[in-house]
Amino acid sequence: MSRSNLWKMLALGLGLLILALLTLAAVRLYRAGNTAGMVVLLLMGLGGLFGLYRYLTAKSRRRKAILRRPFPDTWREALAEEVPFYRHLDKDERKRFERAVQLFLGEKRISGVRTPVDDKLKVLVAASAVIPVFGFPDWEYPNLEEVLIYPGAFTRDFAQTGEGRDVLGMVGEGAMSRVMILSKPAVLSGFRLHNDGHHTALHEFVHLVDAADGAYDGVPLLQDKAYAQPWLDLIHEEMERIKRNDSRLRAYGATNKAEFFAVASEYFFEKPALMKKHHPELYDCLSTLFNQDLKSQMLAPFRRQRKGH
Repeated sequence: MSRSNLWKMLALGLGLLILALLTLAAVRLYRAGNTAGMVVLLLMGLGGLFGLYRYLTAKSRRRKAILRRPFPDTWREALAEEVPFYRHLDKDERKRFERAVQLFLGEKRISGVRTPVDDKLKVLVAASAVIPVFGFPDWEYPNLEEVLIYPGAFTRDFAQTGEGRDVLGMVGEGAMSRVMILSKPAVLSGFRLHNDGHHTALHEFVHLVDAADGAYDGVPLLQDKAYAQPWLDLIHEEMERIKRNDSRLRAYGATNKAEFFAVASEYFFEKPALMKKHHPELYDCLSTLFNQDLKSQMLAPFRRQRKGH
Protein backbone atom coordinates (compact mmCIF):
# COMPACT_ATOMS: atom_id res chain seq x y z
CA MET A 1 0.00 0.00 0.00
CA SER A 2 1.35 3.45 -0.94
CA ARG A 3 1.93 6.10 1.70
CA SER A 4 -0.86 8.29 0.33
CA ASN A 5 -3.34 5.40 0.45
CA LEU A 6 -2.22 4.59 3.99
CA TRP A 7 -2.91 8.17 5.08
CA LYS A 8 -6.32 8.04 3.44
CA MET A 9 -7.20 4.83 5.27
CA LEU A 10 -6.10 6.37 8.56
CA ALA A 11 -8.09 9.53 7.83
CA LEU A 12 -11.17 7.49 6.97
CA GLY A 13 -10.87 5.44 10.15
CA LEU A 14 -10.38 8.54 12.30
CA GLY A 15 -13.28 10.32 10.60
CA LEU A 16 -15.66 7.42 11.17
CA LEU A 17 -14.58 7.17 14.81
CA ILE A 18 -15.23 10.88 15.39
CA LEU A 19 -18.59 10.63 13.61
CA ALA A 20 -19.59 7.68 15.81
CA LEU A 21 -18.62 9.61 18.96
CA LEU A 22 -20.57 12.69 17.83
CA THR A 23 -23.61 10.55 17.04
CA LEU A 24 -23.43 8.91 20.45
CA ALA A 25 -23.15 12.32 22.12
CA ALA A 26 -26.10 13.61 20.06
CA VAL A 27 -28.27 10.67 21.18
CA ARG A 28 -27.45 11.40 24.82
CA LEU A 29 -28.34 15.08 24.36
CA TYR A 30 -31.62 14.11 22.72
CA ARG A 31 -32.51 11.82 25.63
CA ALA A 32 -31.64 14.64 28.00
CA GLY A 33 -34.03 16.96 26.12
CA ASN A 34 -31.25 19.17 24.71
CA THR A 35 -32.51 19.30 21.12
CA ALA A 36 -30.46 22.35 20.16
CA GLY A 37 -27.24 20.73 21.33
CA MET A 38 -28.14 17.58 19.45
CA VAL A 39 -28.68 19.53 16.21
CA VAL A 40 -25.33 21.33 16.60
CA LEU A 41 -23.48 18.05 17.07
CA LEU A 42 -25.22 16.45 14.11
CA LEU A 43 -24.38 19.44 11.90
CA MET A 44 -20.77 19.23 13.07
CA GLY A 45 -20.72 15.54 12.18
CA LEU A 46 -22.22 16.13 8.73
CA GLY A 47 -19.76 18.97 8.09
CA GLY A 48 -16.84 16.79 9.10
CA LEU A 49 -18.14 13.92 6.95
CA PHE A 50 -18.40 16.23 3.94
CA GLY A 51 -14.88 17.53 4.53
CA LEU A 52 -13.59 13.98 4.80
CA TYR A 53 -15.35 13.08 1.54
CA ARG A 54 -13.74 16.05 -0.20
CA TYR A 55 -10.31 15.02 1.08
CA LEU A 56 -10.64 11.36 0.13
CA THR A 57 -11.97 12.08 -3.36
CA ALA A 58 -9.73 15.07 -4.18
CA LYS A 59 -7.36 13.13 -6.45
CA SER A 60 -10.17 11.25 -8.17
CA ARG A 61 -12.08 14.47 -8.86
CA ARG A 62 -8.91 16.22 -10.08
CA ARG A 63 -8.10 13.35 -12.44
CA LYS A 64 -11.63 13.25 -13.82
CA ALA A 65 -11.40 16.98 -14.50
CA ILE A 66 -8.09 16.47 -16.36
CA LEU A 67 -9.51 13.64 -18.48
CA ARG A 68 -12.65 15.64 -19.35
CA ARG A 69 -10.45 17.93 -21.44
CA PRO A 70 -10.17 16.86 -25.08
CA PHE A 71 -6.84 15.29 -26.01
CA PRO A 72 -5.24 17.81 -28.43
CA ASP A 73 -4.75 16.65 -32.00
CA THR A 74 -1.22 18.10 -31.95
CA TRP A 75 -0.35 15.81 -29.02
CA ARG A 76 -1.72 12.79 -30.89
CA GLU A 77 0.27 13.76 -33.98
CA ALA A 78 3.46 14.07 -31.91
CA LEU A 79 2.92 10.59 -30.48
CA ALA A 80 2.21 9.10 -33.90
CA GLU A 81 5.24 10.76 -35.50
CA GLU A 82 7.83 10.34 -32.76
CA VAL A 83 6.90 7.40 -30.53
CA PRO A 84 7.22 3.91 -32.08
CA PHE A 85 5.85 2.30 -28.90
CA TYR A 86 2.58 4.23 -29.39
CA ARG A 87 2.39 3.36 -33.10
CA HIS A 88 2.50 -0.37 -32.31
CA LEU A 89 -0.51 -0.21 -30.00
CA ASP A 90 -4.04 -1.04 -31.09
CA LYS A 91 -6.81 1.54 -30.99
CA ASP A 92 -7.92 0.87 -27.42
CA GLU A 93 -4.36 0.75 -26.11
CA ARG A 94 -3.59 4.07 -27.82
CA LYS A 95 -6.51 5.64 -25.99
CA ARG A 96 -5.19 4.30 -22.70
CA PHE A 97 -1.70 5.59 -23.54
CA GLU A 98 -3.16 9.02 -24.35
CA ARG A 99 -5.03 9.12 -21.04
CA ALA A 100 -1.82 8.27 -19.19
CA VAL A 101 0.04 11.06 -21.04
CA GLN A 102 -2.78 13.49 -20.26
CA LEU A 103 -2.72 12.64 -16.56
CA PHE A 104 1.07 12.92 -16.38
CA LEU A 105 1.02 16.37 -17.99
CA GLY A 106 -1.89 17.43 -15.79
CA GLU A 107 -0.14 16.41 -12.55
CA LYS A 108 3.59 16.99 -13.15
CA ARG A 109 5.39 20.22 -14.04
CA ILE A 110 7.75 20.32 -17.01
CA SER A 111 9.85 23.49 -17.02
CA GLY A 112 12.54 24.76 -19.33
CA VAL A 113 15.73 26.20 -17.84
CA ARG A 114 17.29 28.67 -20.30
CA THR A 115 15.54 26.88 -23.13
CA PRO A 116 11.98 26.97 -24.50
CA VAL A 117 9.79 23.93 -23.96
CA ASP A 118 6.91 23.42 -26.38
CA ASP A 119 3.98 21.03 -26.16
CA LYS A 120 5.68 18.47 -28.38
CA LEU A 121 8.64 18.17 -26.03
CA LYS A 122 6.31 17.88 -23.05
CA VAL A 123 4.40 15.09 -24.78
CA LEU A 124 7.68 13.23 -25.46
CA VAL A 125 8.70 13.54 -21.81
CA ALA A 126 5.29 12.22 -20.77
CA ALA A 127 5.57 9.35 -23.26
CA SER A 128 8.96 8.45 -21.76
CA ALA A 129 7.26 8.25 -18.37
CA VAL A 130 4.32 6.18 -19.59
CA ILE A 131 6.22 3.55 -21.63
CA PRO A 132 7.94 1.68 -18.75
CA VAL A 133 4.79 1.59 -16.60
CA PHE A 134 2.25 0.96 -19.35
CA GLY A 135 1.75 -2.54 -17.97
CA PHE A 136 0.64 -1.01 -14.65
CA PRO A 137 -2.27 1.37 -15.41
CA ASP A 138 -2.46 2.75 -11.85
CA TRP A 139 1.19 3.86 -11.64
CA GLU A 140 1.55 7.52 -10.66
CA TYR A 141 5.27 8.32 -10.04
CA PRO A 142 4.77 9.47 -6.44
CA ASN A 143 8.50 10.30 -6.23
CA LEU A 144 8.34 13.00 -8.92
CA GLU A 145 6.91 16.51 -8.97
CA GLU A 146 8.81 18.35 -11.70
CA VAL A 147 10.96 17.69 -14.77
CA LEU A 148 13.52 20.37 -15.62
CA ILE A 149 14.66 20.63 -19.23
CA TYR A 150 18.20 21.91 -19.81
CA PRO A 151 19.41 23.14 -23.24
CA GLY A 152 22.23 20.56 -23.35
CA ALA A 153 24.50 18.37 -21.28
CA PHE A 154 25.37 19.44 -17.74
CA THR A 155 27.68 18.52 -14.87
CA ARG A 156 26.78 16.42 -11.84
CA ASP A 157 26.52 19.74 -9.96
CA PHE A 158 23.93 20.93 -12.51
CA ALA A 159 26.33 23.45 -14.18
CA GLN A 160 25.49 24.16 -17.82
CA THR A 161 28.82 25.75 -18.68
CA GLY A 162 32.47 24.82 -18.25
CA GLU A 163 34.17 21.44 -18.29
CA GLY A 164 32.76 18.09 -17.22
CA ARG A 165 29.37 18.51 -18.89
CA ASP A 166 28.73 14.87 -19.69
CA VAL A 167 25.38 14.28 -17.95
CA LEU A 168 22.25 14.02 -20.12
CA GLY A 169 19.76 13.04 -17.44
CA MET A 170 19.54 12.81 -13.67
CA VAL A 171 17.01 12.13 -10.95
CA GLY A 172 17.59 14.51 -8.05
CA GLU A 173 18.43 13.73 -4.47
CA GLY A 174 18.68 15.89 -1.36
CA ALA A 175 17.65 19.46 -2.22
CA MET A 176 16.67 18.28 -5.72
CA SER A 177 14.53 15.42 -4.44
CA ARG A 178 11.39 14.73 -6.51
CA VAL A 179 12.96 16.53 -9.49
CA MET A 180 14.29 15.08 -12.73
CA ILE A 181 16.66 16.92 -15.07
CA LEU A 182 16.83 16.07 -18.76
CA SER A 183 18.88 17.42 -21.65
CA LYS A 184 16.55 18.70 -24.37
CA PRO A 185 18.58 17.22 -27.27
CA ALA A 186 18.76 13.88 -25.44
CA VAL A 187 14.96 13.73 -25.08
CA LEU A 188 14.51 14.37 -28.81
CA SER A 189 17.24 11.97 -29.96
CA GLY A 190 15.87 9.25 -27.70
CA PHE A 191 12.86 9.03 -30.02
CA ARG A 192 14.43 9.99 -33.34
CA LEU A 193 17.18 7.38 -32.91
CA HIS A 194 14.70 4.86 -31.59
CA ASN A 195 16.60 1.67 -32.34
CA ASP A 196 20.05 2.41 -30.93
CA GLY A 197 19.27 1.02 -27.48
CA HIS A 198 19.91 4.40 -25.85
CA HIS A 199 17.04 6.51 -24.50
CA THR A 200 17.99 9.02 -21.79
CA ALA A 201 14.49 10.04 -20.65
CA LEU A 202 13.31 6.44 -20.48
CA HIS A 203 16.48 5.55 -18.53
CA GLU A 204 15.71 8.18 -15.87
CA PHE A 205 12.08 7.17 -15.51
CA VAL A 206 13.16 3.56 -15.03
CA HIS A 207 15.33 4.83 -12.16
CA LEU A 208 12.16 6.27 -10.58
CA VAL A 209 10.38 2.95 -11.04
CA ASP A 210 13.34 1.32 -9.32
CA ALA A 211 13.26 3.84 -6.46
CA ALA A 212 9.52 3.58 -5.78
CA ASP A 213 10.30 1.14 -2.95
CA GLY A 214 12.73 3.64 -1.40
CA ALA A 215 16.05 2.44 -2.87
CA TYR A 216 17.97 2.70 -6.14
CA ASP A 217 19.07 -0.93 -6.10
CA GLY A 218 18.02 -2.39 -9.43
CA VAL A 219 15.13 -4.28 -7.83
CA PRO A 220 11.79 -2.55 -8.47
CA LEU A 221 8.57 -3.33 -6.67
CA LEU A 222 7.85 -6.93 -7.58
CA GLN A 223 4.47 -8.62 -7.70
CA ASP A 224 6.11 -11.81 -6.46
CA LYS A 225 8.78 -11.28 -3.78
CA ALA A 226 10.21 -14.72 -4.51
CA TYR A 227 11.25 -13.35 -7.90
CA ALA A 228 13.71 -10.86 -6.36
CA GLN A 229 16.63 -13.26 -5.76
CA PRO A 230 16.58 -14.86 -9.23
CA TRP A 231 16.50 -11.34 -10.70
CA LEU A 232 19.51 -10.27 -8.61
CA ASP A 233 21.38 -13.42 -9.67
CA LEU A 234 20.69 -12.61 -13.31
CA ILE A 235 21.85 -9.00 -12.83
CA HIS A 236 25.21 -10.24 -11.54
CA GLU A 237 25.56 -12.70 -14.42
CA GLU A 238 24.75 -10.09 -17.04
CA MET A 239 27.03 -7.47 -15.48
CA GLU A 240 29.89 -9.96 -15.71
CA ARG A 241 29.03 -10.52 -19.36
CA ILE A 242 29.26 -6.77 -19.98
CA LYS A 243 32.65 -6.65 -18.31
CA ARG A 244 33.84 -9.53 -20.53
CA ASN A 245 32.56 -7.64 -23.58
CA ASP A 246 30.16 -10.52 -24.18
CA SER A 247 26.92 -8.54 -24.09
CA ARG A 248 24.83 -6.37 -26.41
CA LEU A 249 24.23 -3.96 -23.51
CA ARG A 250 26.40 -0.86 -23.30
CA ALA A 251 29.26 -0.78 -20.82
CA TYR A 252 27.56 1.72 -18.49
CA GLY A 253 25.26 -1.08 -17.41
CA ALA A 254 28.13 -2.63 -15.42
CA THR A 255 28.40 0.45 -13.16
CA ASN A 256 26.05 -0.91 -10.49
CA LYS A 257 22.74 -2.79 -10.17
CA ALA A 258 20.61 0.35 -10.53
CA GLU A 259 22.37 1.42 -13.73
CA PHE A 260 22.20 -2.11 -15.09
CA PHE A 261 18.42 -2.15 -14.62
CA ALA A 262 18.06 1.20 -16.41
CA VAL A 263 20.44 0.31 -19.27
CA ALA A 264 18.85 -3.12 -19.79
CA SER A 265 15.43 -1.48 -19.78
CA GLU A 266 16.48 0.93 -22.54
CA TYR A 267 17.51 -2.04 -24.68
CA PHE A 268 14.35 -3.95 -23.78
CA PHE A 269 12.05 -1.13 -24.94
CA GLU A 270 14.09 -0.11 -27.98
CA LYS A 271 15.26 -3.51 -29.28
CA PRO A 272 12.95 -6.17 -27.84
CA ALA A 273 13.41 -8.63 -30.72
CA LEU A 274 17.21 -8.47 -30.47
CA MET A 275 17.11 -8.82 -26.70
CA LYS A 276 14.81 -11.81 -27.04
CA LYS A 277 17.30 -13.35 -29.47
CA HIS A 278 20.60 -12.58 -27.73
CA HIS A 279 19.50 -12.28 -24.07
CA PRO A 280 16.37 -14.45 -23.84
CA GLU A 281 16.47 -14.92 -20.07
CA LEU A 282 16.95 -11.20 -19.49
CA TYR A 283 14.13 -10.43 -21.91
CA ASP A 284 11.78 -12.81 -20.09
CA CYS A 285 12.65 -11.30 -16.70
CA LEU A 286 12.12 -7.73 -17.88
CA SER A 287 8.91 -8.73 -19.61
CA THR A 288 7.69 -10.03 -16.25
CA LEU A 289 8.95 -7.00 -14.32
CA PHE A 290 7.27 -4.52 -16.67
CA ASN A 291 4.25 -6.74 -17.37
CA GLN A 292 4.81 -6.22 -21.11
CA ASP A 293 5.66 -8.67 -23.89
CA LEU A 294 7.13 -6.19 -26.34
CA LYS A 295 8.23 -8.66 -29.00
CA SER A 296 4.65 -9.89 -29.41
CA GLN A 297 3.37 -6.31 -29.21
CA MET A 298 5.69 -5.18 -32.01
CA LEU A 299 4.47 -8.03 -34.26
CA ALA A 300 0.77 -7.47 -33.50
CA PRO A 301 0.18 -4.69 -36.11
CA PHE A 302 1.58 -6.93 -38.86
CA ARG A 303 -0.61 -9.84 -37.75
CA ARG A 304 -3.67 -7.57 -37.80
CA GLN A 305 -2.70 -6.32 -41.26
CA ARG A 306 -2.42 -9.87 -42.64
CA LYS A 307 -5.80 -10.78 -41.16
CA GLY A 308 -7.26 -7.71 -42.87
CA HIS A 309 -6.09 -9.04 -46.23
